[in-house]
Amino acid sequence: MTFTHQGKHGEVLIRRVEEDDILRLIELNKKAFPTMVEENVVWSVRQLKSHLKVFPMGQLVAIVDGEIVGAIASLIVKTDCDPYRQHTYSGITDGGYFYNHSPKGDSLYGADVYVDPDCQGKGIGAALYEARRRLCKELNLRRILAGGRLSGYHEQHPDITPQEYVEQVKRGELYDNVLSFQLKQGFIVRGVLPNYIADPMSRNYASLIEWVNPDFVDKEVSSKVRVSCVQYQVRKISSFEDFANQVEYFVETAADYRSDFVVFPEFFTVQLLSILEPLSALDGIRQLATEFSEPFINLMSGLAKKYKLYIIGGSHPIEEGGELLNKCLIFDPEGRYISQSKLHITPAEKRYWGISGGNELIILPTPKAKIAVQICYDVEFPEASRHLADEGVEILFVPYCTDDRHGMLRVRYCAQARAIENQIYVATAGVIGNLPSVPAMDIHYGQAAVFTPSDFAFARDGIQAIADSNVESLLVTDLDIEDLYRSRANGSVTPRLDRRTDLFELKVKLKNLDTMSEMTEAPVLDLPK
Repeated sequence: MTFTHQGKHGEVLIRRVEEDDILRLIELNKKAFPTMVEENVVWSVRQLKSHLKVFPMGQLVAIVDGEIVGAIASLIVKTDCDPYRQHTYSGITDGGYFYNHSPKGDSLYGADVYVDPDCQGKGIGAALYEARRRLCKELNLRRILAGGRLSGYHEQHPDITPQEYVEQVKRGELYDNVLSFQLKQGFIVRGVLPNYIADPMSRNYASLIEWVNPDFVDKEVSSKVRVSCVQYQVRKISSFEDFANQVEYFVETAADYRSDFVVFPEFFTVQLLSILEPLSALDGIRQLATEFSEPFINLMSGLAKKYKLYIIGGSHPIEEGGELLNKCLIFDPEGRYISQSKLHITPAEKRYWGISGGNELIILPTPKAKIAVQICYDVEFPEASRHLADEGVEILFVPYCTDDRHGMLRVRYCAQARAIENQIYVATAGVIGNLPSVPAMDIHYGQAAVFTPSDFAFARDGIQAIADSNVESLLVTDLDIEDLYRSRANGSVTPRLDRRTDLFELKVKLKNLDTMSEMTEAPVLDLPK
């Protein structure tokens, strides 16, 4: 989130916190809350780094004339049926580290707002509260909750109770620096929280405040996701219609099982070359790219729209700018699609087909999960998976095409490693069968599988489901996205939180896409026979 707020005294730029901001934020936090410094309840470097790891969207700064003058820290919490329950600051923020942040929660919790005392009265606080409201709406959360310390209560204690103090502030009979401002920002007091935080000025009391999102839409989204992996047998066919019938069978079956996603293997479309007279490997792959790309896209788009599910379309060669790319086309239930190029090209792909590597990673948020694709060899390079996980990917799909058991196991072992080290799900699907008339596609070995992190919340061996090898089949399994976040926060080990970023740095030179806006409408074509 980046936007400019027009305040009383000029423009205030709001942007996400960056790691280079941390020392300035600590300095600013201490300056804003000098009495809290004595109680040792201001932010530390470790806490602020943790915030950026678990929920970077919720950490925002306000900038005036190039200088950071204010900031907010937020996390998402799951309130279930009791959003106004009693809690403490340490409890709701997990000791200030936000490890309990729940992406599937319903409420944005305001952990902190602070403004440089020299800049107060200039609209900085209003800009930050507006940013938090925008974030709440953008994420379609039900509400914003916060514990607002009763900063002036020490002046009235013990003459009145904290409840009486709050009522007098609400009526305008008393002024409280924090609560009066929050009421002006549209918040409602829902209760008083005793022993909320160590703060002499508030006598440790806070008001429980709420802002209700007027645009909230209750979608009742389950954290369960059903995935189907196609173990696809290539065999000689006589027409495109034969291919279409085989593909539709698997999509229809996945839909019958109420799957959210169905993934096909890498290069399963090479089966189409068995329709033609035998060609050299290079001529064949170029013929596949030129003659069958549009019919293939039209077919998969129509099936995704017909059966109302996401299709991870294996991979297909596509020519762009004179180069031949190995691309996975991802189709949404509206029939739109977007493509992920294979980044790392095997020696055989270069030698036989002259395929080039892509240079971007697609990150696709869906109502069920944030997904991405790595094609076969790509999953054997850990950097890309690490980057995708850092960007919030929860399910990684890996379509592959390997000719023997050694090749399949390379993909399988690396896919399982990516699931464990990044605490994500990895779903794989491979080609089986043979095409004697198609060069470079003679034999295949595949075993579809879905891998999980290795911890108590998951299957004992870290394998959620696995198919029998070299048997045409559809592997169907359920994944619980909430289990990922529970494991990341409270697992036996927490590799996502325990990385030594002070020793190892991941530098990325990629284009990311995390919006549906660049998805393409499929052409409407007559399918070739």
